[in-house]
Amino acid sequence: MTTSATADRARYDRATAELDAPLAIVDLDAFDANAADLVRRAAGKPIRVASKSVRCRALLERVLAMDGFAGVMSFTLAESIWLSRAGFEDVLLAYPSADRAGFAELTADPKLAANLTVLVDDPAQLRLIEQARAGDEVVRVCLELDTALQLFSGRLRVGARRSPLRTPEQLAGLAEWVQQQPGYRVVGLMAYEGHIAGVGDQVAGRPVRSRLIQVLQAKARTELAERRAAVVRAVRRVADLEFVNGGGTGSVQSTVAEAAVTEVAAGSGLYQPRLFDNYRSFHGRPAALFAQPVVRRPGVGVVTVLGGGYPASGPAGADRSPVPYLPTGLRYDPQEGAGEVQTPLLGSAADDLLVGDKVWFRHAKAGELCERFERLHLVAGDAVAATVPTYRGEGRTFL
Repeated sequence: MTTSATADRARYDRATAELDAPLAIVDLDAFDANAADLVRRAAGKPIRVASKSVRCRALLERVLAMDGFAGVMSFTLAESIWLSRAGFEDVLLAYPSADRAGFAELTADPKLAANLTVLVDDPAQLRLIEQARAGDEVVRVCLELDTALQLFSGRLRVGARRSPLRTPEQLAGLAEWVQQQPGYRVVGLMAYEGHIAGVGDQVAGRPVRSRLIQVLQAKARTELAERRAAVVRAVRRVADLEFVNGGGTGSVQSTVAEAAVTEVAAGSGLYQPRLFDNYRSFHGRPAALFAQPVVRRPGVGVVTVLGGGYPASGPAGADRSPVPYLPTGLRYDPQEGAGEVQTPLLGSAADDLLVGDKVWFRHAKAGELCERFERLHLVAGDAVAATVPTYRGEGRTFL
């Protein structure tokens, strides 16, 4: 175990000595350092915080109080309304919604309507809003651009399947149509390049794969920058855009280099989950961890902890499992993996662990960890500075 890892484990153990595991912590020193690094990479452009990657109001408030951060990128309409009513300003709903009750509430409340922007990439989505309308408030609309790289005349697609809108003509056409509908106004454009921002380009032990990712991402960045600039020019001819949002934790520095982009989105980089370890351009500090207690010692070189089977969303695979982090040197039993109720861990470090000791894990993703715990213990130095509820702890399970 490195000196730094040894020191971190000792700090976390001291801070939570009186607390029983399972539990989750956020290391505030690491969280703040990660936030500062995002600001540095954003080079003066504001960062809109992706709430799905944080899922804790206290930590959203903390990061939004820092210079360089402004606005929230939310993931459901119900969450957007909840955050707006709690005092969060400039909330962008970054995914289409079919929440009729939420749209009725939005269109009937002038404060909500002024603070919240909804995403649309299809006229049918606007018609659904109109069917749910319960008031005359103007709905602020953001359009989404499909960022995927298409090669070989579209036969190969690199990127998430999101918006159906790819060309300047398509985006400008929908913007013009929305502008013609009474009670709607296009104010923003969003383009999330997940194939760049969310895919690490330096995968440990996979040099050929890493090089392929680097080549494809370089081509994707060039193609998207040109297409996004053309889209923004076309849409600005028919709508007065307040913002053009792009990026994500892994692409902040390249996205802000585009003149057409006015702000970037980021969230996962605050917690630095394991899937964000494989980037050449930045190296964050693990900030969000969870601990499981040792409950058995089945034999030499093995301990069993309670639970721990918290897989992340996405294609099933080993990279979606949490990783044993501290003490270093522990690994899953390949026959069992991370279990629903118990998890055997193998390695020489197991022989130094006693029943009741904590094993610290990192989740594969960021905010999904908060769906497993009702509270986060915020660690400063070697003490718990505060204990705050997650969304789940406030009784809010939006998805």
